[in-house]
Amino acid sequence: MKVCVLYSGGKDSTYALHWAVFKGFEITSLITLLPRREDSWMFQYPNVEFTKYQAEVMGMKLIQIPTSGEKDKELQDLYISFKRCEELGAQGIVTGALLSDYQRLNANIIAEKLSLKTYSPLWRKDQEKYMYELIDEGFEFIITSTSAYGFPHEILGKTIRRDDVDLIIRRAREYGFNPAFEGGEAETYVTNAPLFKKGLKVFGEIKRLGEDNWRFLIKRIL
Repeated sequence: MKVCVLYSGGKDSTYALHWAVFKGFEITSLITLLPRREDSWMFQYPNVEFTKYQAEVMGMKLIQIPTSGEKDKELQDLYISFKRCEELGAQGIVTGALLSDYQRLNANIIAEKLSLKTYSPLWRKDQEKYMYELIDEGFEFIITSTSAYGFPHEILGKTIRRDDVDLIIRRAREYGFNPAFEGGEAETYVTNAPLFKKGLKVFGEIKRLGEDNWRFLIKRIL
């Protein structure tokens, strides 16, 4: 079956993409929506414009579609992106939805209008086990933003290793944030994964935007 993958460049959409490939799906395109607002309801905001580098090292077609980031307009733009998938011959959509009912249900509803099947392989996956699975299966990623009280901001911008996952989970249990960040506690950017022909070297700077709001601003990728 031919599918498109909703792709933000973060750990969840990259994992979902790999799941699709290893299950035998043919990937017609990656689809990245580029919100103009940081408080987008549906889509990741920080550093999504850099998915072009990930698509390049995986040898995959990428379509980037700007969206306002406003709640109702985002859904219209999501429909437009799914329509593009349909025009490419896709029969389904793969998403990295992990826990958000809002994201998953809207993707399902819009896909159904176009007679596209939806696949969300991470849905309701055990959050803590999943974080370790990412490390064990060769996914390398950096934290690009944090906005949760108690999150270990010192790991911002560094490649996450198993001991970092230990720290994240300890803090998540102590302070009550989601250890896999599905509540927007943090965002990620994948620098290497099994489908990557080479790893990406990411250069940037850390900026503090508020008491618990930190951002790693990507400046250059090699």
